[in-house]
Amino acid sequence: MSIIQPPTAAPPETDEARRAWQACLDIMRERVNTQSFKTWFEPIEPLHLRSGKLTVQVPSQFFYDWLEEHYGDIFTATVTRVLGKEASLEYLVRHDESALEPEPPPLPLQQPTEQLHSGVAAEATPTPGAGGPPRYDSRPSEAFSTFLNPRYTFENFIKGDSNQLARAAASAVANNPGGTSFNPLVLYGGTGLGKTHLIQAIGNSAIATRKARRVIYVSSEKFTVEFVDAIQSDRINDFLSFYRSMDVLIVDDIQFFSGKEKTQDSFFHTFNELHQLGKQIVLSSDRPPKELKGLDDRLLSRFQWGLTADIQPPDLETRIAILRKKSENEGIDLSQDVVEFIATNVNSNVRELEGCLISLLAKASLEGRDVNLDLARDVVRMVVGDVRSPITIETIQRTVCEYFNIPEDLIRAKTRKQEVVNARQIAMFLAKDLTNSSLKTIGLHFGGRDHSTVIHAYQSVEDQMRIDPKYQAHVLQIRRRLQVMGHV
Repeated sequence: MSIIQPPTAAPPETDEARRAWQACLDIMRERVNTQSFKTWFEPIEPLHLRSGKLTVQVPSQFFYDWLEEHYGDIFTATVTRVLGKEASLEYLVRHDESALEPEPPPLPLQQPTEQLHSGVAAEATPTPGAGGPPRYDSRPSEAFSTFLNPRYTFENFIKGDSNQLARAAASAVANNPGGTSFNPLVLYGGTGLGKTHLIQAIGNSAIATRKARRVIYVSSEKFTVEFVDAIQSDRINDFLSFYRSMDVLIVDDIQFFSGKEKTQDSFFHTFNELHQLGKQIVLSSDRPPKELKGLDDRLLSRFQWGLTADIQPPDLETRIAILRKKSENEGIDLSQDVVEFIATNVNSNVRELEGCLISLLAKASLEGRDVNLDLARDVVRMVVGDVRSPITIETIQRTVCEYFNIPEDLIRAKTRKQEVVNARQIAMFLAKDLTNSSLKTIGLHFGGRDHSTVIHAYQSVEDQMRIDPKYQAHVLQIRRRLQVMGHV
């Protein structure tokens, strides 16, 4: 075993860390394939070396978890080989530069002390304080478990047309809990669209900005279990007093109150008490309150006192933005064609979208493959079944230009030559007809033209197709070419 001895004239600790880490990389490079080394080892940054403890920084929580599971033994063996058997490696998950002092635990890895605010709209079960019922006391939120996941913030929530109202209402409530007409605020939508993220962001923001002193997040199932336990332990008064003392009460998945009459009665009175005191109530459901079955009418009427806002599946632009944000948080640079392919074919919910991205990164590392369109096709096929290549604006432009035998750059230029204008209008027509891109997005792909130009082009092509059979044949033949290529 070779051990690097510290130099006689000790340089700054950061330089020592860099040298030690480079020595570790030289050894580990021989033990993993090139793609895995580039993906999982090169992004790690050495911070400092103190008393045999080498502290390094990794780009994200996902990065940390992956290293722990797949390379923990390699890191341990390499660090002790380079720095001696008493040495240890410590990790810091990147959060912000002011948070670099606290030192997370050494290997073997357990739980990082810093969390990256990453990801958009995944509805995972929060881990903070997940060990039993809340303490029945009257102290502020920091004295009991709020059950809020610190990663669920407004900054991490990608706003789009599908969630614009819900996002705006949630922000208004967080800025003025109990002081708006949005009380209760009820968010509803299908699985994996970001309801849990958004309602917890309200709680995290209210605490961070000190707009609320006592905040708690609880699922309807957990509320029911605690209610039953309180009855059995003869602590029902403590239970009721605790929840009725909240400034912000956040209850997830209220549809599961269905059929639980005593729990509904308890929640009804808790709701009334909080509402009369001007406290904020935030609820989520998989459908609008009026469609919930098995709930008392008086409870349903109260759910509709405030604002009910839905969250729809994200459109293509929002899905692309989510993938971009998530990949940036994980320290991974994805090409535009990979992002567009995943976003086009995985369109049911955000959770599935993020799961596809994680599977893509995992498969690339395990199989030592580049993250490219071929790999994305393999992963998406596992997630959603057989897929077709996505139709993109670039694909349409290229096909139209090849058909009319004109340079592709002219279709995006300012030229008014009739043959170019003709090709440009047909390409805009097909882009609007065959993609989910907005008019603004289409215009941007054609040299920064505005949406009115796209509308005019679409109408012009439609009109010309009605009166000119030859012109119509050209448009239909280009569409068939795209079909033969497997795009539509």
